[in-house]
Amino acid sequence: MRTAVVLFTRDLRVADNPALHAACEIADRVVPLFVADPSVPSSPYRQRFLAESLADLRESLRHLGGELVIREGDPVTEAVKLARETGAFGIGLATDVSGFAAARERRLRRACADERLALKLFDSVTVVPPGALRPSSGGDHYRVFTPYWRAWQGFRHRPELPVPRKVCMPGGIAPGRLPAGGSATGLLPGGETEGRARLSAWRKTSAEYAEIHDDLAADRTSRMSPYLHFGCVSPVEVARQIGDVEAYVRQVCWRDFYHQVLACFPDLPHKAYRRNADEKWADDQSALDAWREGQTGVPIVDAGMRQLAAEGWMHNRARLITASFLTKHLGLDWRAGAAWYASLLLDADVANNNGNWQWVAGTGNDTKPYRRFNPVRQAERFDPTGGYVRRWVPELAGLPGKAVHQPWLLPEPERRALRYADTLAPDPGRT
Repeated sequence: MRTAVVLFTRDLRVADNPALHAACEIADRVVPLFVADPSVPSSPYRQRFLAESLADLRESLRHLGGELVIREGDPVTEAVKLARETGAFGIGLATDVSGFAAARERRLRRACADERLALKLFDSVTVVPPGALRPSSGGDHYRVFTPYWRAWQGFRHRPELPVPRKVCMPGGIAPGRLPAGGSATGLLPGGETEGRARLSAWRKTSAEYAEIHDDLAADRTSRMSPYLHFGCVSPVEVARQIGDVEAYVRQVCWRDFYHQVLACFPDLPHKAYRRNADEKWADDQSALDAWREGQTGVPIVDAGMRQLAAEGWMHNRARLITASFLTKHLGLDWRAGAAWYASLLLDADVANNNGNWQWVAGTGNDTKPYRRFNPVRQAERFDPTGGYVRRWVPELAGLPGKAVHQPWLLPEPERRALRYADTLAPDPGRT
């Protein structure tokens, strides 16, 4: 009987999972495997979300007659070892573009060749695979989003794949224990079941997305990003379900855009993408610490950073404001900001996190690298009643209206870290 191992990574689902679907189609027996790699850094929020996602995946596979096998260690070593133990003819894996994933894929390819195992790679992390779209003018990838968006819209997406009818496993395999979930709590439970339920519920109100997604206090974005990051929900399914809401689909496209950038520019997390980018950054540890702790004295910035610390998530508009403040007002290196986001965010995707940070810092794909966000004006526009600031900076709750957004009007002792607030001198004539 033909046996195949499916190595799960960022595809923790049974619906529209190309690797699992193909294995169930061509093999008599399938061994679903996840390897907890202790070398991968993770935040308490991601540890919890991952543990819940794996528990949900295991339950789904059991309903199909199978099991999720859990091992700890090096994914390549453990996958090849399990393939030998079960007499498998090959291993299936979802391809990915991070440096870690690319190195894992290269090592797995060599190990499979040494063991005479077949290795089959599948595209399931993005809607449009990196490399599938290339500019007609030449080059290996799109450097500007708008032309990519036009090409992406015209690309025929692969069809969604159904849940396998049954997963048949060989006997005698110890399933292994789920990894510990850590002590962190959070508003977003992990797993495919939760992710698909959230997508279905949010779909009913998604028509308003273009009007409300920047409203900080309303907090009416989908919060699907962690489920996409862990692959609890298929990006192809998301794009199909929300296909008539262009403003939202553009966000899905941005995700694919940065994946194709990272695939062709692996140094994105460490090196400026834009040629001849100005990288004269200040060295001010106290300013960086104040930003990390939400103690800059600029209310909208502090609110965003405190939300990040409390939830492992931050509203997208707040991400732009806080990142711009760090790089364009404090003049600090975007790499420090990206590293801090990566240490806390549930959806800390290598491509999107570093691509967006470089965009804000003026070193990346933005065609206007001099762009900067005025946090006061941003706050007055996207948090007009001050509800977002009051939620996360409760010491300002008693101030009326827009006064919470104007640091030069704050009374003592609320004017914390005054020298950072003073980077935002009021406009002439403003009191």
